[in-house]
Amino acid sequence: MAKNKFPGMGGNINNMLKQAQKMQKQMEQMQAELEEKTVEATSGGGAVTVVVTGKKEVSSIKISPDAIDLDDVEMLEDLILVAVNDALSKVDEMTATEMGKITGGFNVPGLF
Repeated sequence: MAKNKFPGMGGNINNMLKQAQKMQKQMEQMQAELEEKTVEATSGGGAVTVVVTGKKEVSSIKISPDAIDLDDVEMLEDLILVAVNDALSKVDEMTATEMGKITGGFNVPGLF
């Protein structure tokens, strides 16, 4: 029979493992739910609107005809870039907020 190196702690370790498994299941479920959500960001006062999924995939880009100036294509490119980056940032914030509810704000490196 193996000796318990930490007498009296067997129950605590088992409880910790159960809690960790429960948290892992909750996080997997939350991740699946987040992947179904979308965020929207705009730039140029609504000239460009970008929608990104929780999986960080761009699902749509809408460009106002007023934003199209063939003599200034770089401005449109910048508006798209700003909107996409803002949307991706919003996905990160949404993910951190929702996962923080499960982890109690405890930052686990590489978690998401």
